[in-house]
Amino acid sequence: MEKKRLEYYKKKLETKYSELTQTVSKVEHYGREVDEEPSQDIADKASNSYEKEFLFSLTNNDRYVLQLVQEALARIREGSFGHCIVCEEEVQQKRLEAVPWARHCIECQEKQEQGLLN
Repeated sequence: MEKKRLEYYKKKLETKYSELTQTVSKVEHYGREVDEEPSQDIADKASNSYEKEFLFSLTNNDRYVLQLVQEALARIREGSFGHCIVCEEEVQQKRLEAVPWARHCIECQEKQEQGLLN
């Protein structure tokens, strides 16, 4: 991949990394605040519990994407970015544009979703 294109993806990934880090931090902080609110009755406690569980499920997804972004940045440093981690073929530019942290080409991603890859 040409250096200019690689730098473009690196900036996109760094921006996404920053956004996700802030989001996870804010949601975790808010989740702790929900716990600190004194609840008057059992309905309020149930509502707070549900809200906290919902917020933490959001951060789990964000953490997973954050991990994928970190791996993509590592692949940039290693010089393997833009290649499928399974078949080592070049990942399609449109795919990288949509999901710059993509680890697989479209064919291998489909196999992954079908449970045919480890």
